[in-house]
Amino acid sequence: MFKRLLVTGGAGFMGSAFVRFALERAEKIVTLDLLTYAGNLRHLPDDPRHIFIHGDILNGALVEEIVRTHAIDAIVHFAAESHVDRSIEDPRLFYRTNVDGTISLLEVVRRFPWIHFHQISTDEVYGSIHTGAFTEESPYRPNSPYAASKAAADHFVMAYAKTYGLSTTISHSSNNYGPRQFPEKFIPRMIANCLTKAPLPLYGTGENVREWLFVEDHAEAVWLILQEGRRGERYNIGGGLEKRNIDLLHLLIQQLAAVQGVDSSHYTQRIAFVADRPGHDFRYALDCSKIERELGWHPRHAFEAGLDKTISWYVEVS
Repeated sequence: MFKRLLVTGGAGFMGSAFVRFALERAEKIVTLDLLTYAGNLRHLPDDPRHIFIHGDILNGALVEEIVRTHAIDAIVHFAAESHVDRSIEDPRLFYRTNVDGTISLLEVVRRFPWIHFHQISTDEVYGSIHTGAFTEESPYRPNSPYAASKAAADHFVMAYAKTYGLSTTISHSSNNYGPRQFPEKFIPRMIANCLTKAPLPLYGTGENVREWLFVEDHAEAVWLILQEGRRGERYNIGGGLEKRNIDLLHLLIQQLAAVQGVDSSHYTQRIAFVADRPGHDFRYALDCSKIERELGWHPRHAFEAGLDKTISWYVEVS
């Protein structure tokens, strides 16, 4: 069982959720984070068994010092540029962080081959699917610079495992949501815009479909894969709940209006359809039978309950 973890990007939304979850079970966690715009130290636990280090995953000497000093036995790699719109504006930044950054970490693991490496990936590497669901055997067909950078990183992980005999696992998750998410992603952005009386922009006609996963369920799945997953394997982690963006927005508005004690029309009148983004994937869906069968994982949070918890957090901090 891995007990001394290095978590990259642990001050981000998904990374900090994993740190909070894993710290209840691990001996020590070191978080390495560059603290770019989406990192937030307030999301990390105040615990003597947790150590925060401000730094870049591309700094191999720093990563090597961390794994030596703290006797790290597993690296959980969350650090990434992850917003598709930003990747369209600056693909090279995504290559630097997501591809070069992953290679830099793998090079350290080559020098410490007893360290296990877990790669946090995304359903977007598979591309878009109109019917059915992606399995772990589905081919990679990325359609955005973000998805391409994550696909490349995944392939380097698999290649290092094969070529150098490293111990690795990879997980692909559907869209995460929950408290503390930076408001560039769909759910927190729409909540924030409702609360500030800003427009609610929807790409195209709002017909695009996404599968949603509560962030704490994702954290639990990653922990299970880390501890019990088969080495060299990939696992899909999906919430099992699909929504068109337009339907999700109306549901979010209904729940927020109930919390605020206002009529939902107070928010629906600000919905604005905008030009679709380039290469916009129509639908993502994951077949999660592998992680369910092998590790007994199932999401614990019903979507509407998780959404209510998310809305309540943003209302409280607004």
